[in-house]
Formats: sequence, C-alpha cells, structure tokens
Amino acid sequence: MNQILVTEKLYVTPELRRKRKLFKLQFCLSIFLVCLLFSYYIYAEYDRDKSEEVSQEILMGISKEKTNSTVDTTIKKTDNIIVVALEDNEEDEEIVQPVLEQQETNQAQEFTTTSGVKYNVESIIKVPRLEINYPVISDTSEELLKISVNKYWGPGPNEVGNYCIVGHNYKSKKMFGRLSEIVKDDIIELEDMNGNVIKYSVYDKYTVDPKNTKCTSQLTNGKKEVTLITCTNYGTQRLVVKAREIK
Repeated sequence: MNQILVTEKLYVTPELRRKRKLFKLQFCLSIFLVCLLFSYYIYAEYDRDKSEEVSQEILMGISKEKTNSTVDTTIKKTDNIIVVALEDNEEDEEIVQPVLEQQETNQAQEFTTTSGVKYNVESIIKVPRLEINYPVISDTSEELLKISVNKYWGPGPNEVGNYCIVGHNYKSKKMFGRLSEIVKDDIIELEDMNGNVIKYSVYDKYTVDPKNTKCTSQLTNGKKEVTLITCTNYGTQRLVVKAREIK
C-alpha cells in the first residue's frame, strides 16, 4: 500500500504541478469574465429601459397638452435647424427627462437631452396589433435612437411621399423589437402634431443589406407611404416594412 502511494507521489512532477496551477488560474479567470460579461449585459438592458422610458414620458406630455385647454400657446421662436453629430465613436450620454417647449401647434415639439442636444418630435407611430406606440424624432443619431424611433428620410408626416422611420430591434421587444411579427394588411397609424391620424396598410416585408437604401425611394406615384426599418439577423441585415395609405 505504501509503495502505491509513493509511486503516485513520484508521478506528480513539477511540470504537472505547474499545469494544475495554470488550469486553476484559467478556470478562475473564466468565471470572472463570465460574471463581468453578465454584469455588462444587465447594465446594458437597464440603460436601454431607462432610455426607452423617455419616449413614453414624451407621449404622456403630448397627451396632456391635447387635453389641457389652458396651455399658453404663445409662439416661441426657435431654430428650425438641428445639427447632430453622427460620429461612430461618440460616447453614450445619460438620457434624462426631456423639457418640453410649447410651440405652434403645427410645428414639431422640441426637447433637450442632458448633453444639450435639441431634438424635435414630429409625429407618433402606432402598430396597434403589436402594441408599438412611440414618438418619432425628426433627426437620426445613436443618442436619439436610444430615446425613441427616428425619422430617417422623406417628407413631413402624412404628406405625399415615403416617410421612413428607423428604430432599434431590442430583445426586450421594445422599440421595433416586435417588427418581425408584422404581416401583410396589418395597420400602421401615423399621427402628426395637429392630431391628424392616417392609417396605412402593410403591403410588403423583406430584408436587405445595410447599404441597400432603395426602400427610401420617394417615387410613390403620388401616394402616401410609410417605411419602417430595423436591424435583423444580429445586425447583418435590415428588416424593411412597407405600408400604403388606406383610402
């Protein structure tokens, strides 16, 4: 028996001890990295939820304005041109509750982020069956896409042409996270800041490469159309939904 124990002890060479220590170190490091990645994922989801809450607060503010007959409607002159930097390496800024500035009823309503970026909300997009309901911001940037869906290209809301809207595809099903569930003949509602609502019927849905922008064409033969765009297939493609005004 003692001979067996001695024999096993002899087989535990310095090289084997070194490999065992290295294995333990790698195992501990792997556990640490998994915990770190999981923590980052939880934080990212929390940050997205907080940013998305801003869009719902905007909707509530717009709704209150519609029902508040005592609101001061004095015209406040503002700069109609908003310049937004679209740098890929722009650091994420904390998004806070927007400050509403009352303007003419036929103008987009202006808000401001913590970083000082002013942006306008010019319409509200709804897909009733999918419970999609978001204000449409009139400009597009990474910072603004965290708040709500953005206008990408086209005329004013509910005007002749192709009104293109982009939004994030979140796993939480927020923003355009349920857009893949849309089917032909689903109804899309677009409301402008005057409260005018036009209903659109979905007539096509397809995927394209990110550089393919044919879906934004304004050749609509004099008709009013809405195009919804979001990421799909892990960001390698774009999901495009086309809808046309119901008459």
